[in-house]
Amino acid sequence: MDAGRLNQKLEVWAMVKLPNELNEMDYVPRMLKAVHAEIIPQTGSLQRQQGIETVLSQVTHKVIVRYLSGKFITPDMWMLYRGQRFNIRFILDPFMRHEKLELFCEEVIG
Repeated sequence: MDAGRLNQKLEVWAMVKLPNELNEMDYVPRMLKAVHAEIIPQTGSLQRQQGIETVLSQVTHKVIVRYLSGKFITPDMWMLYRGQRFNIRFILDPFMRHEKLELFCEEVIG
């Protein structure tokens, strides 16, 4: 794996269970770790609904991280890069070699 291609620094976020002032368990968003990654745009589409002036866009990306840096990542987490949120759709370990992880993400716009 060419480490020089991992030139973006992403923050991995998740909902973490913490007690509140009433000793009840609440879920709050927290940054878990910052990882170096490569971001590759995959697809993009615009969707328009008839009679509504709203345009929806859907952009997907492939994020590549080192296996040992990202093996804790699960699909219920999300990533932030320069303030832009990426929801994880699924995670792939190519050829089961434990060298890198490919995270297929959807960019959240709005």
